[in-house]
This record gives sequence, C-alpha cells and structure tokens, in this order.
Amino acid sequence: MAPVSIRVRGQVQGVGFRPFVWQLAQEMGIRGRVWNDAEGVGIEAAGDRVEAFVLALGARAPALARVDAVEVAAFAGDLPEGFEIAASRGRGAETRVTPDAATCADCAAEIRAPGRRKGYAFTNCTHCGPRFTILHGLPYDRAQTTMAAFPMCAACRAEYESPADRRFHAQPVACPDCGPRLWFEVEGAEQPGDPVALAVAALRGGGIVAIKGLGGFHLACDAANADAVTLLRARKRRPSKPLALMGHEPALQRITRLGEADLALLRDPAAPIVLVPSRGALPDGIAPGMASLGVMLPYTPLHHLLLDAFGGVLVMTSGNLSGEPQVVGNDEARAKLAAFADGFLMNDRDIARRLDDSVERATPPMILRRARGRVPGTLPLPQGFEGAPQVLALGGQMKGAICLLKNGQALLGHHLGDLDDALCAEEFGKAVVDYSALFDHRAEVIAVDAHPGYRATQAGRAMGRPAAEIFHHHAHLASCLAENGWPLGGGKVAGIVLDGTGLGPDGTIWGGELLLGDYLGAERRAWLTPAPLPGGDRAAREPWRNALVRLDQALLAGWADELFADRPVAVLRQAVAKGVNAPLSSSAGRLFDAFAAVLGICPGTQGYEGEAAMLLEAMAEEEGSTLSFALQDGLIDPVPIWAETRAALAAGVSRPRLARAFHQGLATAFAGAARDLVKRGEAAAVALSGGCFQNALLHELTLRALGDVPVLTHRVTPANDGGLALGQAAIAAARALRRAESL
Repeated sequence: MAPVSIRVRGQVQGVGFRPFVWQLAQEMGIRGRVWNDAEGVGIEAAGDRVEAFVLALGARAPALARVDAVEVAAFAGDLPEGFEIAASRGRGAETRVTPDAATCADCAAEIRAPGRRKGYAFTNCTHCGPRFTILHGLPYDRAQTTMAAFPMCAACRAEYESPADRRFHAQPVACPDCGPRLWFEVEGAEQPGDPVALAVAALRGGGIVAIKGLGGFHLACDAANADAVTLLRARKRRPSKPLALMGHEPALQRITRLGEADLALLRDPAAPIVLVPSRGALPDGIAPGMASLGVMLPYTPLHHLLLDAFGGVLVMTSGNLSGEPQVVGNDEARAKLAAFADGFLMNDRDIARRLDDSVERATPPMILRRARGRVPGTLPLPQGFEGAPQVLALGGQMKGAICLLKNGQALLGHHLGDLDDALCAEEFGKAVVDYSALFDHRAEVIAVDAHPGYRATQAGRAMGRPAAEIFHHHAHLASCLAENGWPLGGGKVAGIVLDGTGLGPDGTIWGGELLLGDYLGAERRAWLTPAPLPGGDRAAREPWRNALVRLDQALLAGWADELFADRPVAVLRQAVAKGVNAPLSSSAGRLFDAFAAVLGICPGTQGYEGEAAMLLEAMAEEEGSTLSFALQDGLIDPVPIWAETRAALAAGVSRPRLARAFHQGLATAFAGAARDLVKRGEAAAVALSGGCFQNALLHELTLRALGDVPVLTHRVTPANDGGLALGQAAIAAARALRRAESL
C-alpha cells in the first residue's frame, strides 16, 4: 500500500497513544512518524501492512483512549527509515483532554514493592494519574501542566524518553528525587516524621485531617468513630447530609452490599463515589436515615498509602464550608480549613482546576454529579447537527455546569455548585473563561435559561453575543435526547420532566410536566395540578408549607391543623389567600416534600436540598398498593392521595408502605399519560429527565409502568440541572441550523 497520512481524532492525548502507535509500528514493520497536535494525533506511515496498521489504531487503542475517527489520505513526503515519535506541533484544541484516571494496578504494586518509588505518593504512568486537574493548556505536554515546576531526574527522563516504557511521555512522571513532596503540618508548622503515619495517628485519635487530593482538599476522619463524625459535622456545619466514604474493597464489602455492577463502577478509571446499599455497620451519623452509602476506592497513590496504614474506612468529604467551592490551594486551605482540621496532609503540586468527586449509581446506571474522572469527556452530537455553530450554554442556577459545542462534539463541563453562593458564581465565571481558552472555543451563540433572575442567565446576556433563551424543562428534555443520540429529525418524544423548579412559558414555576416535543419546541400535555409556594424559596426549605397548601386543596385543612399545630398555619393561609409571595408551582419536588412532611419526615427545615425526598425514598421498602392520582383535562391531580393516606394511617398502614405507594402512584400517573402519547402515534418514545429521576425507586417504577414503549434515560449526563446546559446547547444549535436552512 502507498504511504499514507493518518489523522486520529478523539481522546488520544495523555493516554499512551503515541507509544502504542510506535509499538504497533515495530510489530508490523511500519516506517514513519507520529506526533501530537491541536487536532489529536498525526501519523505518516508506509509499509506492506499499512492497511492492518490503520485498522489496529482503533481496534487496539489504549484503555483510556477514545477514538472518534481515523482519517486516511495519500502521503507523498519523505519518511524516516524507522519509526519515530516526533515533537508536538502547534497549539490550540481540536482534540480531547483525558480526564484524571485512578492509579493503575502496576503503579499500585510499585508503591508497595522495593524500589525507588516505594511509598511515593505521586507515582503514575501513561495509564493513570492526574490529567485535567494539572493542565494549563494544549497540547498536553509537561510544560503546559503544573508539573513544569519539577524538572525530571535522569532516571525519570530515561523512562519518559523510552517508547518501550509505560512512562513514555507520561507528563506527570516523577519520583522522590525530582517530584512533588508530601508533608504533615499542624497549625502551619511542618511536623517531623513520616507524613502518612502522622496523618493516620491523628485519624486514629479521633481527629479531622485535611488531605490535598487531585481536584482539591478532602476532610477525613475515622468513619467508625461516631464522635469523630459528630465533630466533623459540627465543624463543617453539615448537620445531616450524607458523607462520602473511602476504603479498600474488603473494607467496603464489610459495610455495604456490593453487586458486580457496583464493583465494576468502583474500579472504573474515573473512580467515582458510588451509591450502594448499606449494611448498617457504621454510625448513623454517616448518612442519617439513608439506606445507601456513597463509597469510593482510593484513586491516588496517596490514598492507597493512607488506607494501607489506616486499615479501615475513612470519611472523605469535600474540604469546604458547606455550599462553598472545594478548597484547592495550600494557603487557601490553611485560611479556610484551619477551623475544621487538626492537621493537614499537604503537597507542593499545584491544582490547575478544582474538581469535586463524581457521584454515580450502577443500578440503574446514572450520574448524579459529573466531575473528576468524567470531565472533560465529550459526547458526539446526534445525526442532523452537522454544521452546527459553536455554542456556549450556561445552565441554570442550581448544580451549575456549562456546555460547549464545537466540531460535532458537546463538552459538558464539571459540577460548579449552586450559583446562589457568591464564591460558586465566581467559579462559574472562571470556568467559562477557562474552558473557552483551553478548547479554543469561540461561541457564536450563547444559550441561557429563560429565568431572568438566574446568575448564569445574567452573565450570558452580558457577553455581547446573540443569546438564545430556553425554557428550563424543554432543556431537560433536549438533554436526554442529545445524550441518547436522538436525531435532529427523529420526531417528537413524550418527555416526563420532574424536578424542583423551573420557569415555564406561562410565567409559573413548573416541575411536574409531561411534554411533547423535540429540539425545536415542546408543548405541555399534562402536568401536576399547581399549588402555591407559600413563602417562595422558603417553601423549598420547609416541607410543611407544601403539605399545608396541598391538604387545604384537598379540603383537609383540619388534618393540616393537627399535623402542623406548632407552625404558623393561619398566617401562611392569609398570605396564600392574598397571593403574597406564593407563586403557583406544579413542582414534583415540592410534592415529594409535602408527602414526606405528612409522614413526619423533616417537616420543619431540611438540612440539605432534597433531604425530605431522599428520606422518603429510603423509607419506601415495602411493597403495597398505589395511591390514586386523578387525570382530567391534562391535570395530574394529587388531591385523592391525601384522603387515602389519612385513612390508611388511621387503619394502621405503615409509613414505609405509604411511601412506596406514593412513588408508585406518581410513576403510574405520568407513565400512563406518556404511554398514551406513544400509543396514539404522537410520540416515538418516552424520555425521563429532571432531578426527581435521581430517585432510583421512582426511576424503576416509572420504567416498569411504561412497559414496552421505547424509553430514553440519562446514563452519562445528570438528569438534574447538572445536565441542563447540554439540552440548552442542543436547542440553540437546532434553532441556528433551522434559521440557516430558511435563508
């Protein structure tokens, strides 16, 4: 075969792709060269087996690589006699950046075996280690990372330069002689001795230790020590939100029930926090009222060494004051975490960008928080989006995340927190600048939520470029379509969109909707009967308020008086009657709150967003009957469930059985209406989106009720507002393509 020029596109930098190509060339007798550049990996090759060589580039690529395309063209230039790895060319970003990857088996073994890296906390190779968290710019070379401050010693340089070595061009390669160092400090003073041993001693003594990881600091304590957990909660001002845990597999097996799917996800290079069933072996303070625990395996050499020495399970929660961004810098940690931590396990490798741990489920597969290990992975745009302009979508107010469209790919950014917090809003602004520069993105269209009060919306309008305003629940629907590769011309789907809040086209707050639509538009076909939100935002924090108005709607005011005798019900009813700070809402999230409050689940104030609904899900263990929702003229009315619930309680029906019946009733009502749209031929499939579908029980019951109709769900992007920007971007691109067609 004649000499060829090959272009490999995808996630092909920082994954050992060039040494893989070199080794493949040696095996097949190919001469030529390979290099990194702004478009991915370039190859010029000649030899009798070039055709097989080209096929193997995709079929045998390294584990961390994702090959989107292998393009081949004729080549007429000069080639070397052998095969060489050439220097990187150009700057910019048409290629993919590899997410941070958990320590591989080879490196995990190396830190435990005799040798120069025994006990070294920053061991890595081309198959693992930091990537996105240390990257300043592309192409991905050491000089463009925070490892630039650590010149390689001769031994590391020899590994780095040998194509046969697993550290060939591993940009963070280091050893104790030349790489980052670790130390333990107390009150700003470095302590003499082994840093890991000192940290373990503090943890065993019931102390709190701040640990610098890949994307920021964690706060750690002994998960089996109830007093330490209580101390951490008090210091962090986090009274009840579940705490993440880290341990080796045998230790996690003792506290949770891990299935094969759970283990596979825990062992994934992304190393997310995985929600799994609890055995009830740890103090209740770890996850009060929850049936599941969030657990993860050690994903850096430091974590492996720490857990080897500690021997149990550690709480490993974000190092921040609740609601604020995770701390990343050493000085920032000393200033902000001194009141929380009894000691600091520090290092001198800078973190280029803060990334929380990703949070996921294996069954059913879903991502609740998309962050370290998953970003900056991309999704291909569906058929029909060819030629779409570059779009920057800015998401919503809660669970902030941005999305960039470019060259047929969608890059959904990392979790940025809730933009109500000023520091999270500041991080949002930094992320827009960071991603745009890193990926050489020049947005032609800015996509924003239609709510004028959202900080992301205000920021988008101030950018001086065309802004596409997109209603919240249409964006949820479109995000599910885009994730599933639904073609631009694929037809309409029935979207069940259940969440807490979002502005609807009628000016009310939506959140319990059945939409019929596609990327270009959506209409509401059914929805929860609206109810006032007494006190506005306070209704989202205090579940009894939602219960009061729902019971009043059901003509059960007397029961509400009994249940909430210690609350100012009369004052609230007057405000609702006068329409004072009581906007109408069809929110499914607030309906969950209302039902939880009626069952006595945190009726007063929630300690964190979604607490009442999460506790209601955790309580729903028993099979039982279905509570009845009425459906008439598009309204899915919960009025009947309240009288049924009161009668059931009087008859001695358990609260867990009623919790299950509520989930079943809600799922049955929406699934029935959606099935009808498919059966009548108005919709080609059903899509499930919105934060309520993080609820695994609701998700399962809805799928069951939908039966044999085609269903689209979120698996690799969040169903909550963390996936909103993907939908916004797809809608804005579809509109732009439609306008271009009409010209």
